[in-house]
Amino acid sequence: MFRPVRAGNAFEETVERLLQAIKLGVVDRGERLPPERELAPLLGVSRVTLREAIRVLAQEGYVESRRGRAGGTFVTYRRPRPKRTDLRRALIAMGDDLHDTLTFRLAVETGAAQIAASTPLTAGRRALLRARLDDLNAAGPDDYRRLDTLFHLTIAELTGSPTLVAACADARMRVTDLLNAIPVLDANIAHAAAQHEAIAGAVLAGDPAAARRAVAEHLDGTAALLRGFLA
Repeated sequence: MFRPVRAGNAFEETVERLLQAIKLGVVDRGERLPPERELAPLLGVSRVTLREAIRVLAQEGYVESRRGRAGGTFVTYRRPRPKRTDLRRALIAMGDDLHDTLTFRLAVETGAAQIAASTPLTAGRRALLRARLDDLNAAGPDDYRRLDTLFHLTIAELTGSPTLVAACADARMRVTDLLNAIPVLDANIAHAAAQHEAIAGAVLAGDPAAARRAVAEHLDGTAALLRGFLA
């Protein structure tokens, strides 16, 4: 997630990277960002630029800085409660076509699952995927979206391609405000749990075609849910 910023305005790119990690829940509320001495090289920016980006995020209520031995920069962002008005606002803020966004997500996530299923996985990586799935299945409504995101990003991580992880994170970021604006329904969780099990099972079984199909079915369901609430 904390990959080097692209060419352009380093400050703006740094804010974007940090916001992505925070809003996707990679660094959750109450957790600490990596220290400046580690984070600045990861992002490929100076510590001055990083501090300025953190200062802006602190002003907007996303993080706070604490001093002392246990100090650092801690995430304070809380995902908003779902409201129908936020769904329309998020759609307008996207600034592009919903179909284009969903198509992009379908392409990169099905591809990631196919490659992950084609990749020999160590025992540790297999255990990581299973742990992410177990955490997701045990999640309550308030933490469901975050753990769902981590499950999907873990599949991308298993490919060993940082570029593909970045693409999947970007795809998820495009829809995260839309997803946060709709309620987490019990029926939807139950249906998604079966789909997540199918995805993980196909990846762990080394079946690329089944992994691709399972992700496509899952994302088609998410797209239908979004369109239903937008109708």
